[in-house]
Amino acid sequence: MKKILVVNGPNLGLLGTREPAIYGTVTLADIVAAVRQAAEAKGVHVDAVQSDVEGELVRAILSSRGAYDGVILNPAAFTHTSVALHDAIKACETPVVEVHLSNVYAREGYRHESLTACACRGQICGFGKEGYLLALEALLALY
Repeated sequence: MKKILVVNGPNLGLLGTREPAIYGTVTLADIVAAVRQAAEAKGVHVDAVQSDVEGELVRAILSSRGAYDGVILNPAAFTHTSVALHDAIKACETPVVEVHLSNVYAREGYRHESLTACACRGQICGFGKEGYLLALEALLALY
């Protein structure tokens, strides 16, 4: 059975109430449930992790090596600052798709640079919850 790991970064545990004009009213639990439902329909198992701590996210990504067939990653604010996440993505040897709920390129200038995207297979942004489902499809298309 194929396995996908969904990794979510800082502040995403507040989805549904945090800046709904930007991030919508869907909760992280709603997103994970939608990914699990779509994956299960294809015979794929999904595990999910959320942390506000950079080192825990690094550990989660590195744990995917040899254990998962792909990673869906929303590094949130660490997108723009974390060389450690970049290096973990490269080291894990697992295909990673970066996802953002909002279109980061239509927002503040500092959000236009991703230190993590260049280590990933691809990036999906601006489609809200659907971006996670698109990432799942992209990862499964690799196999």
